[in-house]
Amino acid sequence: MEFIDEKYINSLIEDETLKDKDLQLAAIEKARLRKGITLKESAILLNITDNEILQKMFSAAKEIKENIYGNRLVMFAPLYLTNACVNNCLYCAFRIDNKEIVRKTLTIDEIEQEAKQLIMDGHKRLLLVCGEHPKESNLDYIGEAIKRIYSINYNGNNIRRVNVNIAPLTTEQFKKLHSFEIGTYQIFQETYHYETYTKMHPSGPKKDFAFRLHAPERAFEAGIDDLGIGALFGLADYRFELLAMLMHAEYLEKTIGVGPHTISIPRLEPASNAPAANQIPNAVDDLAFKKIIAILRLAVPYTGIILSTREKPELRRELFSVGVSQISAGSKTTPGAYKKENKSNSEFGQFQLGDHRSLDEVVKDVCSLGFLPSFCTACYRSGRTGDRFMELAKSGKIGEICTPNALATFKEYLLDFASNGYAENSEKALMEQVENLPDKSRNATKKMIAKLENGDRDVFF
Repeated sequence: MEFIDEKYINSLIEDETLKDKDLQLAAIEKARLRKGITLKESAILLNITDNEILQKMFSAAKEIKENIYGNRLVMFAPLYLTNACVNNCLYCAFRIDNKEIVRKTLTIDEIEQEAKQLIMDGHKRLLLVCGEHPKESNLDYIGEAIKRIYSINYNGNNIRRVNVNIAPLTTEQFKKLHSFEIGTYQIFQETYHYETYTKMHPSGPKKDFAFRLHAPERAFEAGIDDLGIGALFGLADYRFELLAMLMHAEYLEKTIGVGPHTISIPRLEPASNAPAANQIPNAVDDLAFKKIIAILRLAVPYTGIILSTREKPELRRELFSVGVSQISAGSKTTPGAYKKENKSNSEFGQFQLGDHRSLDEVVKDVCSLGFLPSFCTACYRSGRTGDRFMELAKSGKIGEICTPNALATFKEYLLDFASNGYAENSEKALMEQVENLPDKSRNATKKMIAKLENGDRDVFF
């Protein structure tokens, strides 16, 4: 925990001079250069209360995101393998002391059924999630699950990228995980505030703050160069969490040369028999949450900011425009919940969801707001990961690759999964975006679309 300087973070939070409006405006203007801002400048932005300056910050976040990632919103869904867990996290329904939920670990065949259902809904990338348990969620089991998921083919459609959110591993274990051809390895510190972390994790291996904190470095050493970090907002002061997370991102840049590919910003939601989730210690209101996302986009412009279905549709719509670039859709947080015959799945979920819409409903909504749903996984299968991806993102060139691929994947979705009548209505809008591309990208995109219309699938460059 040596690089999380609590004393310095607290000094920034308490510094009254950072409330100066001129400093706030200067920090926003510096951020527009898309080179990031310092921790102190991020603390300055946390102090904005003037509505006019707030709107300037939100506008800058939108501008930065569009300059780097365009109007794309990447779609994914979590797939929970097991809710068995040996930890006792006070904010989680899966904690070992919760006797109110039914424990369930999916068999490999059940995992195939779940993944196939997600493919049939239109998903192309999944995030595997499971509780920490030495027997129920060991690496051999996870490897078999990933192998089976990748093997599924439904009328030419398949899961093309499996990201993983599991407990921290040793370097040797990470090497084994890397051999499963995963995409991003995600690990959330939950809270960077050491005293709060200790209180929230009274028992289980997750008690080890430092082992969790340094997991991304071990993963990188093992060959996993796409890394995601995050904090669970509501456990400690959100200002502390944000600045500590930015300190973590800065540390990764300095030590391994690659910052976080994604940053997740979940907020605490009610959960079965989870005291900290049902009486939130430091609740974050919607405006503060919007500020968190905007500041992240200004401070770490290259990163993918992930917004989950914890949030309600109305708020999600608002947050899309201040820097979010990846969203979950049609999510379930209970093992086995995606099967059509198992619709009553919320009772034993990890937490309460705010957005219960299907992927199809979310796609329609996203399009109506002027965003492009993307199911692209091309970078991860073309070697554009780690420092290579960061170079493209930081230079603003990633859109030259991602936008054509996003358009192709959306066309594929319209051909195979869109609800009746929607594909026809969306075709014109899709082609308008194609026509707005530069000549080289436009021609390449039209060729991909033609292949899709002729029956090919999974075309990209």
